[in-house]
Amino acid sequence: MTASPAPNAALPPQKGILGWIERVGNRLPDPVVLFLWLVAGLVVLSAIAAAAGWSALHPTEIDPETGRQKVIAATSLLSPENIARLWVDMPVTFTHFHPLGYVLVVMLGAGVAERSGLFGTAMRASVRGASPALLTPLVALVAMMGNLAADAAYVVLIPLAAVIYHAAGRHPVAGIAAAFAGVSGGFSANLLPGQLDALLFGITEAAVETVFGDWQANIAGNWYFIATMLFIFLPVIWYVTDRIIEPRLGQYVPAGAAATGEAGERDRPLTDAERKGLRHAGLAMLFVVGLWLLFTFGPGTPLIDETAPPEAQLSPFYRSLVAGFFLLFLLAGWAYGRATGVVGNHRDLVKMMSESMGDMAYYLVLAFAAAHFVAMFAWSNLGLILAVHGADGLRAMDLPAPLLLGAIVLLTAVLNLFVGSASAKWALLAPVMVPMLMLLGISAEMTTAAYRVGDGATNIITPLMVYFPLILIFCQRWQPNFGLGSLAATMLPYSIGLLISGLAIVVLWVGLDLPLGPGASVHIPVPSAASAP
Repeated sequence: MTASPAPNAALPPQKGILGWIERVGNRLPDPVVLFLWLVAGLVVLSAIAAAAGWSALHPTEIDPETGRQKVIAATSLLSPENIARLWVDMPVTFTHFHPLGYVLVVMLGAGVAERSGLFGTAMRASVRGASPALLTPLVALVAMMGNLAADAAYVVLIPLAAVIYHAAGRHPVAGIAAAFAGVSGGFSANLLPGQLDALLFGITEAAVETVFGDWQANIAGNWYFIATMLFIFLPVIWYVTDRIIEPRLGQYVPAGAAATGEAGERDRPLTDAERKGLRHAGLAMLFVVGLWLLFTFGPGTPLIDETAPPEAQLSPFYRSLVAGFFLLFLLAGWAYGRATGVVGNHRDLVKMMSESMGDMAYYLVLAFAAAHFVAMFAWSNLGLILAVHGADGLRAMDLPAPLLLGAIVLLTAVLNLFVGSASAKWALLAPVMVPMLMLLGISAEMTTAAYRVGDGATNIITPLMVYFPLILIFCQRWQPNFGLGSLAATMLPYSIGLLISGLAIVVLWVGLDLPLGPGASVHIPVPSAASAP
């Protein structure tokens, strides 16, 4: 048995900008309550807007009686119709919230992959035995890819990185910083779309439909963009870790309680059963990939709509990716669990899926509040009115698209200091930002991509981020006097580097008009009444 870590000293009150952010942020309510407050404010605002006669010309609809653009007027949420809609349609409003189905389906499979041990073992296998010279880029790469595992990356990979750095003769806190920067600072960077794509594009879809009607989200709509982010962010994290953070930390001197039994368990070599499990999981993943290729290019091409225009023929394939990731995680987790003995029969599999839904309990409560805010925002017509007048104002200013999207990145980065939830922030911003920029010819996919850059960059410097205290505890296992300010100061260079490089990606992407993903472009035709069906 190893000694327990020394008791932590009381943290002194923080001063300066960090202390101000902490004090102000701690006064904010839980995101669920915040949405309820916003609903109350929206009700008051809609009543004022209706009484004042706020209105706008609908960008895509023609009034059949006048033959002119339809006038959209603000509607009070206190009207009899909207009061009835609130109470009568409450179950439908909740269950038809687009992100809900996307996230729950993906998590049914991801929960099995996590609970069977596949995610943890795969990350452990990826970083063990790495060359000291290549340790940082490998840790950063696995950390960013670890976002597919959601919370598992925080609780498995980050403490594991400290153990591996220590074994390589390097400062363990530098390993924690590099892994934290990859998992949380590079929150959206990945080689594959995953749970976050399903979550954010579900909200994007709901935002588009508040103004433009039916629109199908493409979960791969940011695929090329997030893959590029990974390759750009990797050298940034590498440079900051090896050239700035580790020299600042100095030579590591063991404090007696540095390597806990838990850390040693995470650093243990892979067993024969775990190696067998990884092989079986790899075969299961290849099976799912092959199955989707068969569905796409095989007889009957069920995932290709050959009757649609060329640009829309792959729409069924894109829309099937949510189910594809569900099946991939489910079968890979099952194959790994069977090989290691964690999954004995179908009852174990069902139990894992049920437990993963239990972990989504808070999200369900948040989704209930967010769904009603988004729906009521649409009922009031304020989203459309703000989008039309905002687009008119931006069009009059004649700002270039890169500048507009850069402003979204910065706005999101600032808001992220106070509201850590990616879905909560996007549910607030998307109903205005997405339609407004679509009216300026910027696609919903591009606006979502700009949001993602800002959302990750400041995750690692705000004490309000839910895993920030956990990362502090990981650091204190190795350096007991490591405080909250120490962690923020350590992560600040990463935050600045990721924000600057992310802004550069957005500006260059828009300037070069590169595709964001399969079937997703930066610019779209500006919606107009003339283009309405």
